[in-house]
This record gives sequence, C-alpha cells and structure tokens, in this order.
Amino acid sequence: MNSKPSPYQITAFTYVARERSFSRAAQRLDVTQSSVTQHVAKLEKLMGTQLFVRRRNGLEMTRAGNELFAITDRLATLDQLVTEKINDYSSLTDGHIRVIANAPRPAMPILSRFGELFPKVQIDFTLYNWTSAMSLLADRQVDIAIVTEPEESDGLFTQVLRRTVYMAHMRADHPLAGRKRISMRDLQSETLILPEDGSLTQKIARSKIAEHGLVFRRIIRTTTFPMVKEAILHGLGIGFLLENSLFPSDKLVSIPVEEMPEQYRDCITVPVDKRELRLIRSFLDVAVDVRAEQRL
Repeated sequence: MNSKPSPYQITAFTYVARERSFSRAAQRLDVTQSSVTQHVAKLEKLMGTQLFVRRRNGLEMTRAGNELFAITDRLATLDQLVTEKINDYSSLTDGHIRVIANAPRPAMPILSRFGELFPKVQIDFTLYNWTSAMSLLADRQVDIAIVTEPEESDGLFTQVLRRTVYMAHMRADHPLAGRKRISMRDLQSETLILPEDGSLTQKIARSKIAEHGLVFRRIIRTTTFPMVKEAILHGLGIGFLLENSLFPSDKLVSIPVEEMPEQYRDCITVPVDKRELRLIRSFLDVAVDVRAEQRL
C-alpha cells in the first residue's frame, strides 16, 4: 500500500513550483529553505520520480511535476479561499500577485492604480508574446493575463477591457505621417517592424500581407512591444500595432490601415477558480474602474 503524502509536502512542492525557487518558496511560507527542500525530496521519493530539474536560470518542472502542479495549485487556491472566508478580510494589507501582458497598455494604468491602492501587495509583471501568455495561463504559472483575444476555455474567466484596431505606427517626421488613412500597399517599400514569433500581431500582419498579395522588402522581427516602439523611434521602419498599445509619444503617429479595419478585444483573463480570491477580485475591480475612467 502506497504512503500518502503529507499536506506539508504538497504545500512545499506547490510553492516551489509557483516561485520556481526553493528560497522564495521558503520566504512565502515563512519557513526555512531546508524544510522546504526536505519536504519536496520526501515527496519525490514517495512518487519515485524527480519533480524539478535545476537549470542555470532556475528550476524547471519535469513532466511529473507539471502534472502534479495542475492539481495541487487548485488545492492551494481552494485552501486560500477557505481561509479568506473564515477570516473575512476587511482590507488587503499584503499578498503577492503575478500579472503578464502581451503589450504595456492597457496593463500599465491598471497596475499603477492597483499599486497606489494596495502598496503592500507585491506585483510581478512581465511581458510575453500571445502564445507564451496562453501557455502560462493554461499551466497556472500566472494569476492574471491582460491579452488581446485570449483563447476561450471553460477553465478561464475573461473580462473585456476595450475594443481596439491595428494602426500603422511611424515617426512623426516620416513622409507619410500626415496621412489620415493609409494602405498597406503604400508601405511595401518601407521596412516593417513586427514583434517576435508567437505574437498575435505578427500572425495577423502576416495573414493580411498574404491575403492581399503584398511583398514587403524587409521585415525586422524584434521581441516585445517596447522594443518595436524603440525600433520605430530610431527610424528603423514602421510597425503595425494595436491602437494605444504603447504609451503616447509626440515623436510617433498612428494611422488607420485600410486593410485592417477589424476590432480586437483587449481582455483580462484569470483561471476560473482564482476569480474569487480577494487579490484577484480587487484587481478586476480596479481594471473596471480604470476602463470606465478612460472612456470618459
């Protein structure tokens, strides 16, 4: 008969998986690192398999680790919900929340407001391309994703923040910067700057180029949206980006593109079972308030 893992082993494993670090997991649990290490080691011995592999840039979960985390993270979330109901929190004083986005805006205004209201809450924020963001959500590696047109899933709750369209972004001193509208055909002689593989923007732009039988003389692929902005500002070319996806600059202009009239939804997405966590609910409320103010 197999032995049953202890709650301490499950909790230690879950927090190491969340943090991808034994030391940070120990800090979150307010225990010693050796205690966390021992609990995980006992769990690995009990399962007869390795749960983590040490890499230069941190811990990486094995297949067994990923499969176990998909279950234990839900248990940890449920336990947190129970604790919050029992304690009936009157206010948020501390906590930790992981947020990702595929563009700086609309995420930044929401993060700024949330940070002002809850200064003791630790916020981890990183930009990822669309494909990576969806993968991290599915693997429960993040709490909240602010992305464009997220995948539909029974396991995800999605709230629309705004609807937006793609625009041609270029320097204000560009010869075409005075246009009210522009056709992709007019830009074929320009260098096109796109985010990395896996981004929704690159997928849509390349689809439109193929649909209209266009040929751009040169396409530069970079990483995140801020890198695209920097490339445009330095005169490397023009970029197709969602309207207001970058912080406004008087050195840039954005022009509607005739071949790209479709509207896309910028959404905030969370795992369904985390939606009622106090931190998550507060973040969603802040997002709604910021959205309402921006519409005024």
